[in-house]
This record gives sequence, C-alpha cells and structure tokens, in this order.
Amino acid sequence: MPQLDKRAQLLLKTLVERYIAEGQPVGSRVLSKQSGLELSPATIRNVMSDLEELGLITSPHTSAGRIPTARGYRLFVDTLLTVKPLAQTEVRELQHHIHPDEPRRVLSAASSLLSELTSFAGIVAAPRREATKIRQIEFVSLSDTRVLLIIVAMSGDVQNRILFTQRAYTASELVTAANYLNHHCAGLAFGEMVDHLRGELVQLQQNMSELMSAAITVGQEAMEEQNSGYLITGERKLLEVDDISSNMNRLRELFRMFEQKSGLVQLLDISNRAEGVQLFIGGESGISPLDECSVVTAPYEVDGQVVGTVAVIGPQRMAYERVIPIVDITARLLSSALSSNT
Repeated sequence: MPQLDKRAQLLLKTLVERYIAEGQPVGSRVLSKQSGLELSPATIRNVMSDLEELGLITSPHTSAGRIPTARGYRLFVDTLLTVKPLAQTEVRELQHHIHPDEPRRVLSAASSLLSELTSFAGIVAAPRREATKIRQIEFVSLSDTRVLLIIVAMSGDVQNRILFTQRAYTASELVTAANYLNHHCAGLAFGEMVDHLRGELVQLQQNMSELMSAAITVGQEAMEEQNSGYLITGERKLLEVDDISSNMNRLRELFRMFEQKSGLVQLLDISNRAEGVQLFIGGESGISPLDECSVVTAPYEVDGQVVGTVAVIGPQRMAYERVIPIVDITARLLSSALSSNT
C-alpha cells in the first residue's frame, strides 16, 4: 500500500466516510468543508488527482466527485478507521439471544442478529461434524447409463445421488455390488472405505470396480456437502443495496453462490485459520460473485477449538466501524454459548 502524507490521509478518510454515509460522489468543495483543512479547492483537486493515480479513488463518468476503490477502502480500513464500540442496548440484545441453548438454535439466532444489526446478509458456518458413518448402500437402475445411489447413514439420514455409468447394469449386478459394499464397509465413513477397499477393488471385475469407485467418490462428496453447511439470513436485503442490485448479472451470480455454497464455504474455511476479524474487500476474496462486495468474518470456538466462522456480506460501501465490532462480539458470544453448552 502507498504511504500517504497526513494531508492526503485526512482527505481520503473524509472522502470515504462521506461516501459511506451518503452514497454520493464527493467533490472538492465538500472535502474542503468536512476535512477541516484550510486548503484551496485547487490544492484539494491536486491531492485528489494524486490519490486517483494511486488507484485509491476513482471518478464516475457522470460526476465531478470521487468515490473510493476497493484499494482505497482497504487502506482506509487498515490505517485510518476508528472502530466504534457498540451501544450497550445492542450488546444486551446480542447477549439475550445468544445464550446456551440447543446448538442449532444458537447458530440460527447469531445469523439472524448479524443480518438484523447490519441490514446485510448474516452467515454462520456450522461446525464440521465427524465424518458420517454409513449403515447401508443401495443401487437402483434408472436407465442404461444412470444408476440411483441411495445412502443410509447410521443416524438414519438418507441421501440420493445419480451415477452416470459407462454401460448398463443388470438388477442382479447392482444387488451384488451393494451387498459387497455393505458387507465390507458398513459402519465406515466413505473416506475410510477408500483405504479399506483400495487393494480389493483392483481385483474385482473392472466394470464392477468402476461402479463401486464411482459410488464411493460421489457418496463422499455428498457427505462432505452435508457436513460443511452454513446458515444464511437476510440475503434478500442485498436486493435493497443499490451498489449490488444495480448489476443484475452479478446479483444472479451472488444468489447462485448462496445456493451452491461451495465457494463461500472455502472462504469461510480460510477465515477459520485466521485470528480475529478478517476483511475481504472486492476481489480479495478470490470469488467472482463477491467482486462488488465486502465480507467481514471472525472465527468462533468451542472449548478453545476453532470450529466455524461468522460473517457479514454487504456492499463495499458499508459502515466498517460498526460492522466489525458486531461480527467480533457475535463470534465471542457464540464461542461462550457453545462452550458452556458442551
């Protein structure tokens, strides 16, 4: 990040704060009045030009004023932001709703509060559960090249997945394959099946081996998908944010990501490995649908062990000084509630 002198820092800070508050490009006259610096409009314009060359601000086509870029927001957050403590009424509201209870209900309450207090999307990545053990597997032929895989977990949960095969399988072949897997693998997780059957699958007839290998791969993906979910509340509030809703293609990508989960789960997993509040502004997340957004995350713990992440997704033009402490306190309260619940 570039080193700015005090004058440029103050003008950038003032510009970002005005833009976050009002949502309108900020001109040199407003900056002169709001910054408290006794500078001529010409001098301010020169500083603005320097900041624009550094990629910290930009000028929309329709306005003489400037707005921050993702890079400008990053410098603001890292060096110029003053985080405000939450009002006691808000802290008490969080404490009231996030207290020892049924874990799933606590996670849902945290997600709802994050959204309610920020007016953006609130997310809680649920703790990863132990790998699901399998009670039974069945195969049902749907067509010559499609087989339905039915997975029954030890808990009684049932998952269905379709396998696309290279050839048709008879009903007796499907029963034989299912019996083989159930005999050798009942009580194991799919990951354990791979190691358990690695040598034996090679010795089976190749076509049968392909079916079983496909079943184990798809089954493992299904279980991992089930075990790595998150709760999201208030995603529809993003429809009311002009900075996001004005680009319909980007909006569709964002909601597709919420449905598919995989990209966001990867980002939340990265946050699990960090300490304290993390910010991903614009393209920093590495997830294309979030290029116009900011994501504020913080990990939460159970008995000292990090197990998940809380997050807020909103526009880059968000009140960071307010959202950061909301995410931070929510993560701390969630850690306390879940730890005393175990």
